[in-house]
Amino acid sequence: MAETITSAKATAKTVRIAARKARLVIDLIRGRDVAEALAILEFTPRAGSPIIEKVLKSAIANAEHNYDLDAQNLYVSEAYVDEGPTLKRFRPRAKGSASPINKRTSHVTVVVSEKEA
Repeated sequence: MAETITSAKATAKTVRIAARKARLVIDLIRGRDVAEALAILEFTPRAGSPIIEKVLKSAIANAEHNYDLDAQNLYVSEAYVDEGPTLKRFRPRAKGSASPINKRTSHVTVVVSEKEA
């Protein structure tokens, strides 16, 4: 018996934004319709908005092209941000010392699912 797939996923790995900052944006769209989520992301003035919007659009495209799901019937079922690898750098300071700078990265994952009829 063939199982029908009702969800699609998209992931952006090693994105140059701290997970803390991206989570503030991703919390706004979790559980919303995709049209509403795209509208929220478009008008949210945070650095993570364009990145998450791109991942959401990719998840919608995956749902349409890979699984023949209707884009009008989708909602954001899962959305989360995990920490990626940290680039470690040093900044010169007074008296020959140095201070560490952590350039943090994130893995953004968005899963869209079809609403139950």
